[in-house]
Amino acid sequence: MAQLWGGRFTKETDRLVYNFNASVSFDQKFYRQDIEGSKAHVAMLSRQGIINGEEAEEILKGLNGILQDVQSGKLEITDEYEDIHSFVEANLIDRIGDAGKKLHTGRSRNDQVALDMRLYARDEIKETDALLKSLLTTILNIMQEHTQTVMPGFTHLQKAQPITLAHHMGAYFEMFKRDRMRLFDLYERMNYCPLGSGALAGTTYPLDREYTAKQMGFYGPTLNSMDGVSDRDYLIEFLSALATVMMHLSRFSEEVIIWNSNEYQFVEIDDAYSTGSSIMPQKKNPDIAELVRGKTGRVYGALFSLLTTMKGIPLAYNKDMQEDKELTFDAIDTAKGCLALFDGMLSTMKFCKKAMLKSASLGFTNATDAADYLVNHGVPFRDAHGVIGRIVLHCIDRGIALDDMSLEDWKQFSEVFEEDIYDAISMETCINKRLTIGAPGKAAMERVIEEEKQYLDQSSIISSVE
Repeated sequence: MAQLWGGRFTKETDRLVYNFNASVSFDQKFYRQDIEGSKAHVAMLSRQGIINGEEAEEILKGLNGILQDVQSGKLEITDEYEDIHSFVEANLIDRIGDAGKKLHTGRSRNDQVALDMRLYARDEIKETDALLKSLLTTILNIMQEHTQTVMPGFTHLQKAQPITLAHHMGAYFEMFKRDRMRLFDLYERMNYCPLGSGALAGTTYPLDREYTAKQMGFYGPTLNSMDGVSDRDYLIEFLSALATVMMHLSRFSEEVIIWNSNEYQFVEIDDAYSTGSSIMPQKKNPDIAELVRGKTGRVYGALFSLLTTMKGIPLAYNKDMQEDKELTFDAIDTAKGCLALFDGMLSTMKFCKKAMLKSASLGFTNATDAADYLVNHGVPFRDAHGVIGRIVLHCIDRGIALDDMSLEDWKQFSEVFEEDIYDAISMETCINKRLTIGAPGKAAMERVIEEEKQYLDQSSIISSVE
């Protein structure tokens, strides 16, 4: 059992205790970050004269060799090591001898693991941001193509007013754009380096923490060594941001599932993103959307688990904090996988324009505009509301849409109606006369689409701050 400690102890750790305590089975995930942090630390130690240049060169060469061998599969990370830090240091000493024993000068596993996790989270935030940008690009492409594709807008899952598919998709564009903003805000807060905090009280060695931080792309060092080793706020914020992403994906998935149903038939999901039934040959199931919806709870669970773990921990580092890794890794992998799969499903999905238009027409989504017609001809709104309500009942009884009524039928309810009622309640008119920014009218949508294109043409929000 390769451990970085033992001088204080007179007998071996019980194997069950060792296994319970060990983290290499999961923290090996950030071997690259551990080596990156070690290289920055060694460069700083040499620069400060804490180790000599020859020793630093040996250590750096050894670390690069370990990194290459792990990446190529030549060197395996096994459970004989307690954690990834033990693995790197033990292999370094095996390769270069006593010089490797100086790697840990001026640092503790407490600030080392805090650094590794922060580097890992920072990398994953960038990857998540890239996946969100890709999904936004897919959504924007649909918006551009469907500014005149009429569909019903809903409230309470009841057909309400006519909108366009572009307008509906635009709502999700705003959601996922805000998700990117949350990642950016988080990145700004967490991009400070904890290395040099030591176990909790810093170190007597003359470390240059600003130099170390700069080497790894941090804005600077953390300003309190106790907080540096015990802060996991950035993980809680990251999981919270991922939970919000998943909530948005789940809402979207729910709509795809409804739209894919026999009753709606608004969309046809590509065969590559559907499955069939083992017994019912006619079935084509929206499994990807359902799994995304289901996995949302998994990411929520990770957030609440970490909040619960952290709520009773006194300063500074405690072993409880080892529990941050597995659930965070799982939540990140889950969210990233869902983003990639949903993007693929959405980009290959076909939209059934005729079914959407028919649904909007038969759903009386133009009833509000019929009431507005009366108001514009001097009828008080409350009276107009009542007249149109009675007309809708009449149409339901006859199984027709408002557009199917004759002018004689209209006049039975109010003499105010004239031939121009048909233009006033056409789906195109109902949509396109709504011209305020954010509304579904074609001119308003084209203006929004242009703004969203400019937004996506910018470089990644996160890479732009580096």
